[in-house]
Amino acid sequence: MGARKLKLHYFIIVLFVCKLSFSQTEISGIVSNKYNNTLNSVNVVLKGKANDSIINYCFTNDYGEYEISTKSKGNLFLEFSSLGYKKFKVDLFLNGTKQKIIKNITLSEKSLKLNEIIVQATKPTTQKKDTISFIAKYFTQGNEQTVEDLLKKIPGLQIDSEGIIKIGNQEIEKLMVDGDDFFEKGYKILSKNMPAYPVKEVEVLLNYSNNRLLKNIEKSNKVALNLKLDEKSKRIWFGNVEASLGNDTFYQAKGNLMNFGKSNKYYFLVNLNNIGNDVIGSINYLIRPQRNDEPASIGDNQSVNSLINFTQKNLNFKQNRTNFNNAELVSLNAIFNPTEKLKIKTLGFFNWDQTNFFRNSIDVVNVNNANFTNTENYKLRNKNKIAFGKLDITNNISKTQMLELTTKYNNGNFNDSSNLIFNGNSTIENLQHENTLFDQKVSYTNKFREKKVFLLTGRFIDEKTPQNYTINQFFYQDLFPSFSNINNVSQQNINQMQFAGINAHLLNRKENGNLLELQIGNEFRKDKLSTIFSLLEDNSIIEKPNGFQNQTNYKVNDLYFKSKYYLKIADFGVIGKLDFHQLFNRLDNNGNSSSQNPFFINPSLGFDWKINDSNNITSSYFYNTTNAKILDVFSDFVLTSFRSFSKGTANFNQLDASGFVLNYQLGNWSNRFFANTFILYNKNHDFFSTNTALNQNFTQSAKILIKDREFITINSKLDYYFKFISSNLKLDLGYTKSDFKNIVNNSNLRKVTSNNYSYGLELRSGFKGVFNYHIGAKWTIAEIKTTINNSFTDNVSFLDLSFVFNKKFDVQLQSEHYFFGNLQSDNTYYFLDFDARYKLIENKLTFGLTGKNLFNTEKFRNFSNSDIGTSTTEYRLLPRFMLLKLEYRF
Repeated sequence: MGARKLKLHYFIIVLFVCKLSFSQTEISGIVSNKYNNTLNSVNVVLKGKANDSIINYCFTNDYGEYEISTKSKGNLFLEFSSLGYKKFKVDLFLNGTKQKIIKNITLSEKSLKLNEIIVQATKPTTQKKDTISFIAKYFTQGNEQTVEDLLKKIPGLQIDSEGIIKIGNQEIEKLMVDGDDFFEKGYKILSKNMPAYPVKEVEVLLNYSNNRLLKNIEKSNKVALNLKLDEKSKRIWFGNVEASLGNDTFYQAKGNLMNFGKSNKYYFLVNLNNIGNDVIGSINYLIRPQRNDEPASIGDNQSVNSLINFTQKNLNFKQNRTNFNNAELVSLNAIFNPTEKLKIKTLGFFNWDQTNFFRNSIDVVNVNNANFTNTENYKLRNKNKIAFGKLDITNNISKTQMLELTTKYNNGNFNDSSNLIFNGNSTIENLQHENTLFDQKVSYTNKFREKKVFLLTGRFIDEKTPQNYTINQFFYQDLFPSFSNINNVSQQNINQMQFAGINAHLLNRKENGNLLELQIGNEFRKDKLSTIFSLLEDNSIIEKPNGFQNQTNYKVNDLYFKSKYYLKIADFGVIGKLDFHQLFNRLDNNGNSSSQNPFFINPSLGFDWKINDSNNITSSYFYNTTNAKILDVFSDFVLTSFRSFSKGTANFNQLDASGFVLNYQLGNWSNRFFANTFILYNKNHDFFSTNTALNQNFTQSAKILIKDREFITINSKLDYYFKFISSNLKLDLGYTKSDFKNIVNNSNLRKVTSNNYSYGLELRSGFKGVFNYHIGAKWTIAEIKTTINNSFTDNVSFLDLSFVFNKKFDVQLQSEHYFFGNLQSDNTYYFLDFDARYKLIENKLTFGLTGKNLFNTEKFRNFSNSDIGTSTTEYRLLPRFMLLKLEYRF
């Protein structure tokens, strides 16, 4: 009954949206002079006769055409004005019904005698070379609290549920404030927390270069954003404090303190909450902002991967609904300019968090004589303490020379514990681990000719991730039958990496636009992996079994030469790449040493064809050889979860792959119509798969090298702006197919095919009035084919409503509907959230009320399939809560 009632509400609201959107009058025409020459840039203003108030306005285009719409009724008039012409007025009477009115106007010339005149005109959007500027006040609706809320209103910008900002289909490089960058790829800290009200203008920077000396030399399609502040928010300390308190001890407290001067900039942030909010996004984006294949990006792809992780699964669901957290964040950031040539950036980040996660699952395994069902009642608690510091020093030695030094230090302490009931057995896991990172990079840039640049970069990285894992049960009696008195196990892991590299890079942009790039460099990486697996009786170690201990040292030295040439012929470009690698590998596995010196070449060929301003095609073909990593080459088994063992190949391996990429773009992201289709085909001529032995209490997986795996993905996106309803329509279609092979329980090599389909649409309004809406839905179909076929369909839909009644009072409603396929019951879920604000003192004091999960949905279940069976999982959700909020600006 409740579901039917909510669907009825959806239907009524959609009818209301349609009626509100379509009941409007459109007025259009052509403006010309007495010689029948059309006039552009004529100001057309629609006003009310009663009080002379402005209802709407526009400017004539290059053909003298104008179009203006309104939902107002009664006595109105149009006013036409342009420099050198007499003002002209046209009376109108509108009855409020949908109608189209055409008014063609002829303006009379007006003689003016002027000694001096300054004409100033402000347009909502302007473009100058590679910079597109949006004046914020023309796009705000009055309910924007953070920078993220503001950016959602800018045409062409897309922000997903996790806060990733894209322009068209491309993620931004950084989010700057008055030309300075605090967080690089960790920009979510700024966008999710900084208040929106100081922002005067949003700049979109196209063809962006992270290095100022490479502008107009490197071939760049990167994009970045810059926030320009209003004058009253510069060179002063200002900020806001917000406190929220709700039922059942739910709370949030946050504050921003800022000073953006010409010489120095400061941004301090505090955020404490237990309502599931992730205020920083992925920490790795902040600590490791990867920029592969970019000048001076040596070492960006180097990191250590841990063997054991107690993390939540990637859910097809909003993370903050399952995130039982208690987070405390402090971020202290400053930019200093002690001289015109020297810039110093400091970043300090401290995060304390305790999260709880609850999951019940039923896993059904049915493959190759393995037929069993496992049940898990899982309660996970993560305690994290992370301290991260970064120092950037940029010395602009001259207009053509620059020296950059970056130092990073990260220290993370984690204590993860789980209370697990596995097939009725109470099990307690504990994982204590750390991450220590030291990263030093030095880069020198010399623009020794107008179009020639030389870069020299050096980098050193040292990272350690020790782990201590214990479990108070012994599920491996079948694996170790001679030990009957074992009642718990432990494993100590040490994974350590050191990296040192140097790279020399020359860029030479020819007069005809061609670009030559040459690189020579050397990268050395040393890995140490130590694992000790122990069987215990109470606190006494009984045995450290053979075949389950690893002492692995792996050294890789890569001496390389890379060449790249971009040939430009009119609007057609050809890009050719040849990379030469001479590797020196050395592997020591439990005292057995071996070495290898492979040589390989990685070629690539592509093209970029700009057919016209609205059609662009890019494509490339590549063939790559990659070297095996430390977690691919160790020789003995390691415990990776309470019931999973895995091991590497114990051998050197180079993996070959080739692929093809095609991208077609119709229109531009800032146009009324924009479409993009992306196709990627990848073939792994060699790839790592697994030979797995499945048992009810444990699994053992060994990596094996297999030939031929294929992957293809196709994605199409379409954006279209409907003027007559002031709304933007987005369509998203996707298809992914993957073929791979593996061995399960001594079977023959099995071919596994995975197909995934997705299609969705959404419609977002941009009304200037009281009401706005955002509605959409997405369907995903997942299919796994082996000896058996499994498939299911999920659906997610939403309807968001916004009401800005006046400058003081606004309300937002967000509703969601989830449907999970292949579930016989409890497969449909509804959620409703709201947020209301009242500005008691404008720009000073605001009261608010927030409600989450108003239907008080306590859990949800979903279904997934794999090549060995199916899984039904139930997650606990944050309960309904209400927060009373108070915000004070200073």
